[in-house]
Amino acid sequence: MSVITLILFSSCSNNDDITNAVNKDGAIETSVTVNHLDSLHDILITKHKVWVNNNEYKNLAYTDTIPALGKQETVAENKDGDTKKVSVKKDYEIFITVK
Repeated sequence: MSVITLILFSSCSNNDDITNAVNKDGAIETSVTVNHLDSLHDILITKHKVWVNNNEYKNLAYTDTIPALGKQETVAENKDGDTKKVSVKKDYEIFITVK
């Protein structure tokens, strides 16, 4: 139940570039994860890897407790194709803007 955003880059001219590979010659790689803690709280985990000259220079991690969004009703399907209405915890949407 985690949401992970790898890396989103945005240039000044509002052209969005999405990459699957990190330029380890000089880059900051960021991941954001939200884990459900209990019915009232989620944990936001933000990690940064700093790459310099193809070496991992520094690894930073931050955790914050944030409010849980509650539950939502959805339909789940098993491997046999049977469906059932279930209640699941809502996940945060994550948007990253880089300038």
